Amino acid sequence: MLHLRVIAPADRSSEVVDLLAAEAGVTHLAVLPGAARQPEGDLILCDVVRESADGVLRSLQQLGVEARGGIAAEDVELTISASADRAAEEAPGSGADAVVWDEIAAKTGEQTELSGTYLVLIVVATMIAGIGVLLDQPILIVGAMVVGPEFGPLAALCVALFRRRLDVIGRSVQALTVGFLAAMVATVLSTWALTAAGLVTEEMLLAERPLTNFIWRPDALSWVVGLLAGVAGMLSLTSKKSGSLVGVLISVTTVPAAANVAVAAAYGVWDEAGGSALQLVINLCAIVVAGLLTLLVQQAWWWNLARRTRRPAAG
Repeated sequence: MLHLRVIAPADRSSEVVDLLAAEAGVTHLAVLPGAARQPEGDLILCDVVRESADGVLRSLQQLGVEARGGIAAEDVELTISASADRAAEEAPGSGADAVVWDEIAAKTGEQTELSGTYLVLIVVATMIAGIGVLLDQPILIVGAMVVGPEFGPLAALCVALFRRRLDVIGRSVQALTVGFLAAMVATVLSTWALTAAGLVTEEMLLAERPLTNFIWRPDALSWVVGLLAGVAGMLSLTSKKSGSLVGVLISVTTVPAAANVAVAAAYGVWDEAGGSALQLVINLCAIVVAGLLTLLVQQAWWWNLARRTRRPAAG
């Protein structure tokens, strides 16, 4: 359930209240006339079940509330109310599957920032994976997958393509490009440093590595895994099932592929670097395609459900 705080201009307040009162998933509606000071207007409070939240937010924006007032939403962790229970029963769909598009856009938009933390995480993850490649250690590879922050910009890119937000598309691509380039350059340098220190050798890369050689040998299953991971990742994001996201991070070969590119390039093993680069591109493309398709299916599902079950307006 979400708690909505709406500031509506006095001349639109009655429309907003009528709209909210007519929604099956809205409860705990309260109106404080003239309570808002900046911007001025009436303060309207309510709780809305997640399965109705997207439609409510869209309707409020169609009234132009955000232009002269404001809309804020926050999660409600606990509600003890018979009225809230009735709202959940009357609202179409399931709250566990509900998608609040404005919430998803805001959440993923934050992941496109090319921050110092993002760069450090992707560099560290790739360097860990580089060592894992040389040691043929799946544990290090898995650890690097979990540390890597690249799914944030990938999810943002999917949402931006879905909503046709060119500015967010540009920031997402920039974060991914700069992040992976910085990570690979740092891993090349760290590989040279470790080699000079006698901790790793080129022979370790050229040796048979049965546990990690899949990284630079992409095949049709690379597409399958990437597509499945894209679906699971987007569902975990839109349904707020964050626990599933860890499994998604472990299943995709993005950071390990970038690490293998860097390590192979450091030693001049270009066929392995090329195979790893192809693996990276396949996984990135598969995740974006699957994520975008997942969003399109979710939108079609909820629009169809809303049309079939929308309650007539009061009055």
